[in-house]
Amino acid sequence: MRPPRSTISSPAYGPTYRPEPTDTVRFLSQDWLDLQKGLAERLPERPGATARVQYVVTGAPDGEVRYFQSWLDGRLGDSGLGDDQDAELTYRLAYVDARQIAEGALDANVAFMQGRVKVTGDMGKVMALMPLTSSDDHHAAVLEISAQTDY
Repeated sequence: MRPPRSTISSPAYGPTYRPEPTDTVRFLSQDWLDLQKGLAERLPERPGATARVQYVVTGAPDGEVRYFQSWLDGRLGDSGLGDDQDAELTYRLAYVDARQIAEGALDANVAFMQGRVKVTGDMGKVMALMPLTSSDDHHAAVLEISAQTDY
């Protein structure tokens, strides 16, 4: 477990407050996905930010990790480990990039533009999610989740 920090410096966002963690969850676990869902409930509705997304994280310590998330107007619905046969798009990325995104050190949209996140499927859905993932509310949630995550 990493030591708690009250602030972090992120190349993407600069110095940012980070709450002290109480309990931690393991990165890329079902508990981590459940934590995301709980915190995402506080995000404002974003009409049009709707997609079923499959994630494939390669090079993780325990091997490839596959999970899915369903977004409806900026709200996180279903999420779980494994595959979503109804996914409209798939994000494929290396563990190191997934971790940097989860820690708030790498902006997901920048990683996409740099080719560090490979996307297949409906590119219109990718564009629909970009305002969500670039919002200050989303960034604050990412940092709060990271503070409670054991990498």
